[in-house]
Amino acid sequence: LREGRRRLLRRDGAGPRRSTESEVYDDGTNTFFWRAHTLTVLFILTCALGYVTLLEETPQDTAYNTKRGIVASILVFLCFGVTQAKDGPFSRPHPAYWRFWLCVSVVYELFLIFILFQTVQDGRQFMKYIDPHLGVPLPERDYGGNCLIYDPGNGTDPFHNIWDKLDGFVPAHFFGWYLKTLMIRDWWMCMIISVMFEFLEYSLEHQLPNFSECWWDHWIMDVILCNGLGIYCGMKTLSWLSLKTYKWQGLWNIPTYKGKMKRIVFQFTPYSWVKFEWKPASSLRRWLAVCGIIFVFLLAELNTFYLKFVLWMPPEHYLVLLRLVFFVNVGGVAMREIYDFMDDPKFHKKLGQQAWLVAAITATEFLIVVKYDPYTLTLSLPFYITQCWILGIILVLTWTAWRFFIRDITLRYKEIRRQKQEHRHEKDKCLSNGDGHSALLEEPNGSKLRERKQ
Repeated sequence: LREGRRRLLRRDGAGPRRSTESEVYDDGTNTFFWRAHTLTVLFILTCALGYVTLLEETPQDTAYNTKRGIVASILVFLCFGVTQAKDGPFSRPHPAYWRFWLCVSVVYELFLIFILFQTVQDGRQFMKYIDPHLGVPLPERDYGGNCLIYDPGNGTDPFHNIWDKLDGFVPAHFFGWYLKTLMIRDWWMCMIISVMFEFLEYSLEHQLPNFSECWWDHWIMDVILCNGLGIYCGMKTLSWLSLKTYKWQGLWNIPTYKGKMKRIVFQFTPYSWVKFEWKPASSLRRWLAVCGIIFVFLLAELNTFYLKFVLWMPPEHYLVLLRLVFFVNVGGVAMREIYDFMDDPKFHKKLGQQAWLVAAITATEFLIVVKYDPYTLTLSLPFYITQCWILGIILVLTWTAWRFFIRDITLRYKEIRRQKQEHRHEKDKCLSNGDGHSALLEEPNGSKLRERKQ
């Protein structure tokens, strides 16, 4: 086996490796799989368009041709982006895979902007072009009601309330938080987002009926079992990834079939690993950045429920699932770009392209919700909920002011006072030492003068 060379520089050439980055050994094999195929893609794309133009008869259905033309335009844009877009921070399983999701982000953002500029009725009816079953108001399922864990009135199954809650969303919660943990890579931030979202569900259950859940559904099934177990498994995976040896060899440089199969499987693991150290209390900039990340995460979570509410999409519709799959793929890249922008501003002077698009998509989704159903959003919060949020905001602002302003001013004042005291003590000591030296020096000088006179 050829010994892999040790790479101490980053893969993007942005500078020396940070202490939180793992060392990577790569023999530098560049196979057909990793080479650019811009001319090949262009040739295949041109042949496909030529076939449609010369050999296929155009149907006379205007609606069909419109849909087909839009789909073809999107596919051509995706082909261009996959071959020509700038690479992001991830390279496994292949850089083209992440370039594809970057281009999907652009297409999705343009679709959201188109929906934003429609009237409420036209926007909802436009969804029928995607699925004829959409465009019809659907009732939301109420998860509240009878919250007894053990219902003695039901002789057939006293635990029927628990079994009713064990639907397809339970594994979705678990896998969702497992993947979010791999994105955020911090236990505290994950738990804060998980608990904060349950508080948001409590606060907004008067706006969306499906936020009305039993207390044990909120805290036992969601926070402890589904979310907590997903976060725990995610942290165990992060621990394994941080200890893993990242040594890459070309497939044809591995002599055994077992080694080749292992190399193929590891192709779907990261090329290298960076441990996220958010350190929100280290500076005001990082504290505001972490608060912004938590805010965007919670807003994106709320958009999931509000979008299907205002666009009349049932929770089990495939578009809802596709949106979640989309955020799973782009969220990891966005978080890495945000962390690099925060942690290493010398080499990452601007926010990454995927992070920029995710922020724009989240904001556009929220604007669609605001435009399509302002009445629901403006339903006033219950008084006790408003008091709780005001108290929480005051506590956060008070801690922020104390940690980054009052505490720093106090510590600076104490340091200046200590330095002045030390300076005064040293000055007094020097003066006392100076008087002693002058007294000692006078006698020898005087004796020398007397000797000279003699």
